[in-house]
Amino acid sequence: MRDAVADLRRIAFLLERAQESTYRVRAFRTAAAALRGRDAEELARLHASGGLTDLKGVGEVTARCVGESVAGEEPVYLRRLEDAVARADATGVPLAEAALRLREGLRGDCHSHTDASDGGSPLAEMAETAIGLGHDYLVVTDHSPRLTVANGLSADRLRRQVEQIAQLNERITASGSDFRVLTGIEVDILDDGALDQSEDLLASLDVVVASVHSKLRMPRDEMTERMLTAVANPHVDVLGHCTGRMVTGRRTRPESEFDADAVFAACAEHGVAVEINARPERLDPPKRLLRLAVEAGCEFTIDTDAHAPGQLDWLDHGCARAVACGVDPERIRNTRDLEGLLRR
Repeated sequence: MRDAVADLRRIAFLLERAQESTYRVRAFRTAAAALRGRDAEELARLHASGGLTDLKGVGEVTARCVGESVAGEEPVYLRRLEDAVARADATGVPLAEAALRLREGLRGDCHSHTDASDGGSPLAEMAETAIGLGHDYLVVTDHSPRLTVANGLSADRLRRQVEQIAQLNERITASGSDFRVLTGIEVDILDDGALDQSEDLLASLDVVVASVHSKLRMPRDEMTERMLTAVANPHVDVLGHCTGRMVTGRRTRPESEFDADAVFAACAEHGVAVEINARPERLDPPKRLLRLAVEAGCEFTIDTDAHAPGQLDWLDHGCARAVACGVDPERIRNTRDLEGLLRR
């Protein structure tokens, strides 16, 4: 048997080292304090009977770690954190420097909005800002029609936007720039996993980001099936802000519940990238889920989900999280040139 309390304290230490949220660190320290003084046999009995979570200060996640420890296994949660530390130590590059290198290696942004839906600026201004930031491309992904609160684009409006993008690209080329605006959509994942736009129109776009925006508190099994159905759609390129959480601002929101192992396995199987959403109020997925996606063999995009020109410079937030969770830059699609991005 391992020392379960020592494992919990080590997890808390590594979470602090990675600058994770205080409440998450506190959860592991509180559980360690609640179990201190209990021998391994008692902890094993409590785990076997399901009694660990009856103890004040021990939750489901910490109880699972204790169960793995008393079984003689390194807790999966701890192993992921230790792996991230080992990768950083092996390169000899501090996390901040590695994040800067990754940011310099990004060629563009795969998730952005214009004033055609709920963004604040027109298409041309978003493109001009992206050029100024040194991007090679920007994917415009305005919302789909069901999201009326965000002025989602009907099929006709989306077709007109595609034409506008073509005209803008002609002007950009005439100016001597190789920059390209790519056609796209952030398509709503409906309750049954279907996508909120016609199949033929989705097939014509460069990049399709699929996201859940409604019934975010759907029961876990139903949400899992909903997401699996969407990920299996051949037109989906990216799974957007997968938990839907909001961690700051006036309207904080908890994570949606779903079987992350199953969803990320499906993403890897179907070639759907998991978005690392860099919006400060989202920072989605949480790091523990991002590490799961790494282990599942997923590819990724680091996106700003920008709704205004200045927000296109938020990529740093996503790069820091990617480095902290051991995401290989070769598995990040927007480190690739235009041809590489569009190749699936």
